[in-house]
Amino acid sequence: MYQIDFKKPIYVHFIGIGGISMSGLAEILMNEGFRVSGSDMKSSELTDNLEKKGAVISIGQKAENISDPDLVVYTAAIHPDNPEYAEAVKKGIPMLSRAELLGEIMANYGEAVNVSGTHGKTTTTSMITDIMLEAGKEPTVTVGGMLDAIGGNIKIGKRDLFIAEACEYTNSFLSFHPTIAVILNVEADHLDFFKDIDDIRSSFKRFALTLPQDDRGYLIINGDIRDVSYFTDAVKCGCLTFGKAPGCDLTAADIEFDDKACASYSLIVKGENNGRVVLSVPGEHNVYNSLAAIGVGLRLGIGLDTIIRALKGYTGTKRRFELKGNVRGFDVIDDYAHHPQEIEATLKAAAMYPHKKLFVVFQPHTYTRTKALLNEFADALCGADEVILADIYAAREKNTIGISSGDLADLIAEKGGRSIYIPDFESIKEYIYDNVKEGDLLITMGAGNVVDIADQLVKE
Repeated sequence: MYQIDFKKPIYVHFIGIGGISMSGLAEILMNEGFRVSGSDMKSSELTDNLEKKGAVISIGQKAENISDPDLVVYTAAIHPDNPEYAEAVKKGIPMLSRAELLGEIMANYGEAVNVSGTHGKTTTTSMITDIMLEAGKEPTVTVGGMLDAIGGNIKIGKRDLFIAEACEYTNSFLSFHPTIAVILNVEADHLDFFKDIDDIRSSFKRFALTLPQDDRGYLIINGDIRDVSYFTDAVKCGCLTFGKAPGCDLTAADIEFDDKACASYSLIVKGENNGRVVLSVPGEHNVYNSLAAIGVGLRLGIGLDTIIRALKGYTGTKRRFELKGNVRGFDVIDDYAHHPQEIEATLKAAAMYPHKKLFVVFQPHTYTRTKALLNEFADALCGADEVILADIYAAREKNTIGISSGDLADLIAEKGGRSIYIPDFESIKEYIYDNVKEGDLLITMGAGNVVDIADQLVKE
């Protein structure tokens, strides 16, 4: 493994530098005096920003872009037949994946907080960031959504604290070097890579073991995870649990919701009431995301008054129950939910939001996830009054397994729900205009480009 040392800047070339994560890592290195070049298939606001800061950007990927870098970094989407990848191999240039580089970067920081879980990572990472900013800290942050408090998805701060999401897909997070690891939940997902839930649990256990196994390491884990001792007994570092289960170190009591589904609750720390927490983001699931964030704050020595103040001021990230506007008398909300548990949590929050009928435009994400969790998707979506299904968003996949949104529509109908499959966005908009009435609530939902429907509705 090529080790990144901030005291010894080198020349790094990024294949696929225009991605939201890759561009952020490039910016961190440039801030530390590294020389950076990179390529992508098209220019964007992100590549333009890097160019202004001194990076050499090439549009199009070709062998001649690999001149004499000390290190080449590539995304998971880059394969060995890529001309730049092949040229780097031919020249014997050291190479790191994006995840490996992220791990090497965080090793240069005093504390590295990694937030993992099947869902809730972006929100919890953002909550932790807001707590640190409220406390006057200057963390370096990389987050999977756009956070107003840092003006985007990345913030370059001081070297004492690094905050990052840690994704389990392709075991990426096993390349990281956390000192504080958060495990929010462990559910079946990414079954195009993992064999089954036991394989996923094994991966998260190995992630917990990337912590220093002494008093420098600290695991913060949801005590409601099935057989949580499988994870907690494996580590020799400090451990804190949060959740609903009796015996959790951090729990919430007397939970109440306002008319926008935002919760307030009494914070119970190891059996003692430590005051009232008020959230400005909707849904019960955010109670438990906030407990995880509180755990991180306490570990880092932040006072409870500061933590509670920061959580009240946190108003969410883009695409997390984000109110887009009002169209012809009905509210339009957009949400990133693309896993059955996320859908269930979002619809529970929506149930407390003022509305007559609840319409959901759902765009399934990847064929393998849709097929593997088809029954769970149908159960979760039955929580809406009516579901409008768009075509499956392919992302990195091809449909070799013969699955479609029509199959999901049929199963929802079998379970007593109401749904309709409309493949194209224009026809979906026409259906919305014809059927969604004043006082109703419309949620566009999914990890693909379904947000375009919400944006177009509000714009029009």
